[in-house]
Amino acid sequence: MIKIAAVARGDIPADLVIHNAKIANVFTQNYELADVAVYSGKIAGIGENYSGRVNFDAKGRVLIPGLIDGHIHIEDTMMTPANFAKIASLHGTTTVFADPHEIANCLGMSGLEYMFKASQGLPVDIFYGAPSCVPASEFETPFDELDMNAIKSMFERNLTQHLGEMMNFPAVINGDTDAWGKILAAGNVPLTGHAPGVTGKNLNAYLSSGINSDHECTELNEAREKLSRGMFIMLREGASFNDLRTLLPLIRENPLNAARCMVVSDDITARYLLETGHMDAKMKIMLSEGLNPFIALRMITLTPAEYFRLYDRGSIAPGKIADFAILDNDELDETFKINSVWKNGRLIAKNEDSFHIDETEHAAPAIKLHVKNIPTTEQIKINPAGKIINVIGVTQGTVITKTLQVPFEDAKPENDIAKIVVLERHHDTGRFGVGFVHGLGISSKGAIASSVAHDAHNFLAIGADDRSIITALSKLAEMGGGLVTTEYEKITGSFALPIAGLMNCLTPEQTAAELAKMDREAEILCVKIPNPFMVMSFLQLSVIPELRITDLGYVDITKGGIQKLFVR
Repeated sequence: MIKIAAVARGDIPADLVIHNAKIANVFTQNYELADVAVYSGKIAGIGENYSGRVNFDAKGRVLIPGLIDGHIHIEDTMMTPANFAKIASLHGTTTVFADPHEIANCLGMSGLEYMFKASQGLPVDIFYGAPSCVPASEFETPFDELDMNAIKSMFERNLTQHLGEMMNFPAVINGDTDAWGKILAAGNVPLTGHAPGVTGKNLNAYLSSGINSDHECTELNEAREKLSRGMFIMLREGASFNDLRTLLPLIRENPLNAARCMVVSDDITARYLLETGHMDAKMKIMLSEGLNPFIALRMITLTPAEYFRLYDRGSIAPGKIADFAILDNDELDETFKINSVWKNGRLIAKNEDSFHIDETEHAAPAIKLHVKNIPTTEQIKINPAGKIINVIGVTQGTVITKTLQVPFEDAKPENDIAKIVVLERHHDTGRFGVGFVHGLGISSKGAIASSVAHDAHNFLAIGADDRSIITALSKLAEMGGGLVTTEYEKITGSFALPIAGLMNCLTPEQTAAELAKMDREAEILCVKIPNPFMVMSFLQLSVIPELRITDLGYVDITKGGIQKLFVR
């Protein structure tokens, strides 16, 4: 006898029955008051008069499918997968699709292997994308390069479920054989994209590769065009880069677009998870903006499940995995608060208390960086070679930077222009790039530095004076990676990240407290933007327009690559 069918018929007891649930049906977009019977981790039946070995009375509160994040980089939380899952589960998240290209840039294939192993046995399913851009472009220096053969191996070993974001969009557009080789090596899997500002015929060329999603839309018309060309649109709402409200008219003008749109995190921090939330926070934003609650719920449940071809989740229906959560609410409204969460029919979180982690089972590797070649203040000094220089322009709330042209004599902290230095850290070559950045607000002294610098994660320091910058880089090398603030030769703050210079083994609360402390130290230096370490981490990412900086110097991917410091 097939027992799940017997449970569905009501002939034998279920393992678990949720009684009196107000089910939020993402198929019909209405509520249904019913019992939900669970057997062997799956939903067996929905209806009346089911009996179970364990019974839970929902008392008419809303029952929703487990929430799904369609694109995230777990490393950016600075936590291990287990500690990320611990806090994410409290917010109703039961599935995430993560791109591990951060740690892959730092450790190569062994980095992916660590993330995969560390994610086994967690109550949150973590499906990894094969890192398609290690390095992100030829203008970055990673620990190792992962080619098409490496991509093929990842799928053969079942380490990955989809192709991670293909960030080198110029290479795809121009028919580069290496980029296309990686896409072809992935085979018949979801191919996730990254195409900031790509439109028109270039968009056609990018999509001709089979890539069919994008999380980099920052303007509504860009999202409309990509949607019309068959892309799934991932509306990003992260710790520092927030496009959700800008792009929501895409759904309001035609609610049917929700079947091709999902909301994702991309990059979030431990502080964000603890203070703001995860996918539940995005749901609150959509509801506060007046979006139909069932449409909003679909975009963080059913749509990502269907895009990633995991048809066993994303809804509450017979035969689906028993991933669901009960709210404190009896309606889907903007108070949207998670009460209890089940994964595979097992209670994993209730009243802000989550599952226990066996730390020995998810132990992180001991990884030590060996960086000895630190430049001197004399070496990073810039001698005039012209009158006008390029400066990276940072704008709060967006990952896009601008190329500013400024008189060299005006490149001073009092004009909100600080020096920026990138030091290669994977091979200890001593190679570094030097430039300037506007928009952070660093005052007349001091520096901030980090080994979290997308995507190659070479050491990055920004400061008002050269002594503070060199002190910060030296401290990063001594710690083996992390976050640092300095004032001349004085270390004013530090937070070690011993796992590849990206993560630590602290609890979510401890990680958030350390990050808050570092943000306060940065604020003392008059850094005026929120989440300064997150914002600065993107200044090295060569595949985002416009001006960036790597260990090779200034880079503008839209202009073909390396750019000069002095314009004229």
